[in-house]
Amino acid sequence: MSIASTSVIQIIPRTRRGVELLLLVIAIAVSVGAYVNIGITVQNAVPASTGYYAAGIGLLALIAHFALRYRAPYADPVLLPCAVLLNGLGVAMIHRIDLGLAIVAEAKGKVPKGPAAPQQITWTAVGVVLFLVVILVIRDHRRLQALTYTAGLAGLVLLVLPLIPGLGVNLNGARIWIRLAGMSFQPGEFAKICLVVFFAGYLVVKRDVLTLAGHRFLGLDLPRARDLGPIGIAWAVSLGVLVFESDLGSSLLFFGLFLFLLYVSTERAGWLIIGGLLFVGGAYFAYMTFGHVHRRVTDWLNPWAIDGGQVKLGLMGQSWGGILGRGLGQGHPEATLYANSDMIISSFAEELGLTGLIAILLVYTLIIERGLRTALGCRDIFGKLIATGLAMSFALQVFVIVGGVTGLIPLTGLATPFMALGGTSLVANWAIIALLLRISDQARRPQTPAAPVSDETIAMAVQKA
Repeated sequence: MSIASTSVIQIIPRTRRGVELLLLVIAIAVSVGAYVNIGITVQNAVPASTGYYAAGIGLLALIAHFALRYRAPYADPVLLPCAVLLNGLGVAMIHRIDLGLAIVAEAKGKVPKGPAAPQQITWTAVGVVLFLVVILVIRDHRRLQALTYTAGLAGLVLLVLPLIPGLGVNLNGARIWIRLAGMSFQPGEFAKICLVVFFAGYLVVKRDVLTLAGHRFLGLDLPRARDLGPIGIAWAVSLGVLVFESDLGSSLLFFGLFLFLLYVSTERAGWLIIGGLLFVGGAYFAYMTFGHVHRRVTDWLNPWAIDGGQVKLGLMGQSWGGILGRGLGQGHPEATLYANSDMIISSFAEELGLTGLIAILLVYTLIIERGLRTALGCRDIFGKLIATGLAMSFALQVFVIVGGVTGLIPLTGLATPFMALGGTSLVANWAIIALLLRISDQARRPQTPAAPVSDETIAMAVQKA
């Protein structure tokens, strides 16, 4: 009597953590090389802070890498190196602008302000700590679905905080900051994460209803009138952010995120038409009603009419940079207002040229592509929508920023992810990367192996075939 042997066929995906480590080494080398190159060009010497910078960026990147090896071994291997590269280059450019501002101050006989680059490295450390918290605490992203309405309430509270007297402050014409313990924070950066979780959880439950077609117009099935409530509320909240906080960028970001997720979940182009009409109507209303919106549009249409304007100086710097740029440390990006925050893309375009700017945009494109790939590979609808929302938050933000800096659309004042000076944005973006990595780990992790199949069963199946 023979005992049939059994065979189990299972393809186990590779974790790719070694690839991630190699990419991290390259990202750190490029960042440190840019930092050293700036010091040699501007000061004719290797910066004394190079060791601090290299140790800080390198150690933080390796801590994040080993956390993924321990808790998310199947996570996407490209997202973390891209984030480290952008973060490192951002700190290098902030250091470059620090040096330029110090030279200008000394030429005028003034005492230069303290450097901002060390502060940015400190905020990077805080961001990596939050990255670790997300990776270690959230074992399964699907548990976040139980917090759908809690996340929605938290997002609204975070949006309203700057309006509280004594807590919110008005900086650069926008009331989007709160001040605590002598430090300023932008709660809207974390509100977008909460709202993505809320949008995803809500649409998972309601998408069957929202998919139902109403009237047909020009070959498109429009939604039913009774189902227009959610998009109307999202539009009203976005308009409220614009009216009460004078924050055009966040208003566009929040409404665009909800509209895109609504379309992805229902696959109804009619929602895009209705959302587009609401956007055009709201934009025209804001342009005719609110002075700060009118000024931004006027500056966009005729930037050369304003002496010392942001857009004008930024465009002049970009044109001076040309195709290949002036070279790191050889331009004058400090001449542009907010060169290390709102206009840091213009600073890179001046010193690295169009070629360098395209390379930076390709890194952002990689983050967006890997986020959307994670959404495609995710096995649950909730995770698909969260990954899509987080990836599109990068896409919308980069489009709005680069479009404003290059004169394609009005300047909105959003922060360039990972690069612009600012702690709140940097920390929030590290949390977004952590969520994407957690979802990608779940998507790429091998499923429970099937029951063993005997050789006799396989032989019988072959004979029948």
